[in-house]
Parts: sequence; C-alpha cells; structure tokens
Amino acid sequence: MTEKTLNVLFLCTHNSARSILAEAILNHIGKGRFKAWSAGSSPRENQQPNPLGLQVLKSAGIAIDGLRSKSWDEFAGADAPQMDLVITVCDNAAGEVCPYWPGQPATAHWGYPDPSDVEGTEAQRLEAFRQTLHVMKRRLDILLSLPREKLAKTLLQSTARDLAKA
Repeated sequence: MTEKTLNVLFLCTHNSARSILAEAILNHIGKGRFKAWSAGSSPRENQQPNPLGLQVLKSAGIAIDGLRSKSWDEFAGADAPQMDLVITVCDNAAGEVCPYWPGQPATAHWGYPDPSDVEGTEAQRLEAFRQTLHVMKRRLDILLSLPREKLAKTLLQSTARDLAKA
C-alpha cells in the first residue's frame, strides 16, 4: 500500500527568500513522502526569488527549476492542492490573518532571520543564505525522519509546533 504524500506550504511575506528555500529543500529531501510549495502574504508586483537564494540552492545541488514567487491566494481556492501542513517561516507572516485553508491543515511557525536583510559584501550575504539553508535543512531532516504515525493528522499539529523548538 502506498503512503499518502503530505503537502506542505511554507509562507513568508514576500515569498522571495526563506519560503522559497524551504520549498526547494523539502522537495529535494522529501523522498516522495512530502510535496512542498511556498507563497507570500503580499509578494511585491513582479516579485522574483532572491538570486542569492537561488545561487545557494544550486550550489547545494538542489533544483531551482520552477521556483517562483506567488501569493498565498493561489492555495486558498477549491482547486488548489489540499495542504496537510502550513508553516510560516517569518515573523511578519506568522502574525497575519491567514486565508481559510481547505481541509484545515495543521499549522506551525518556524521563524528564521531574513538572509536578504543582511548587509555587507556579496560573500557575507551569500553566507547568510547558506546558514539559513543549513538550519532549515536540519529541521526538515528531523521532520522527514519522524515515523509515519507522528505525521498522522491528529498529531501533525503538535509535532510541527514541537519542531519549532528544534
């Protein structure tokens, strides 16, 4: 019997850095158990993924094809994929009133500093993105290693919130 793939949506304000990183990482390591997307509560007009984030992903061997900034409105409609878990990755998005998510997925907040806010040389800015990628991957590796029963809908809420402390 095939196990159900869990759909995860990562949210941030602009959907250009942290949420894009999380989407790409989980799709890379998810091994068919997880399918990730990302979105922003208010992406800017013509918003694109941060080029430094894409560079860091590519350097880590993580595919960047198809990554794009998008509004969370794309995931609130009846025709959108039904999410099992919605995770905010920035403090601004965590405090916003989210749309109604079909299927009432589990929610959690995993705050990360914004690497695109780092000022300095390009090397220093790239390092900020690398560090964010590493801390996200560490937490997502833990999520991936959880036994299937911990990911059952009734436990997913508390499990995801507990991982915020990891």
